[in-house]
Amino acid sequence: MLDRSTVKHNRGGLIVIGLMLILAAINQAIWHKEQVLSTGRSVSLAMAPVDPRSLMQGDYMALDWQLSRDIQAASETLPESGKAVLSVPDNSPATFLRLDNGKPLAADEALIEYRVRNGRIKVVSDAYFFQEGQGGAFEAARYGQFRVAPDGQALLIGLQDEQMKSIQPSDVSIKTSPKMMEKAPEPVPD
Repeated sequence: MLDRSTVKHNRGGLIVIGLMLILAAINQAIWHKEQVLSTGRSVSLAMAPVDPRSLMQGDYMALDWQLSRDIQAASETLPESGKAVLSVPDNSPATFLRLDNGKPLAADEALIEYRVRNGRIKVVSDAYFFQEGQGGAFEAARYGQFRVAPDGQALLIGLQDEQMKSIQPSDVSIKTSPKMMEKAPEPVPD
């Protein structure tokens, strides 16, 4: 018969091993994203019009991509997830060429992953988050700037204006209300 202390000790060890496996998986995902950011190809995608009522939602901007519409138009039946082939010219936005068929890519082509969710094509992110009060800086956004890995994984790294210049909130004056400028009250000692 097993001693209760042995069972408790084994259970504790299993919990520690489980937590270590979870942390290892999280670290692997973080490492992969860092690799995409540091070595991925820079790609700009044109934004598609979004319902203006949903464009600015507090501290984030709703996004849609012309690429999503191009993928939808390419085929009536799309798999739940797949990859599209983009033409990536220098200093111009990427454009949709075709759905991936496994053939080797030309030097000016790149893959990008997509997913079909609720009948809509989702390419990377459909929202861009920013600090409170900086939404006005991003109203000029016309392109999304991505880093794309060779396998098609893409990460949105910023938004660009009509000239494909990265938008930085410090580039425009940010209006703040007098309430936002007030100093926080000092904590009361116990």
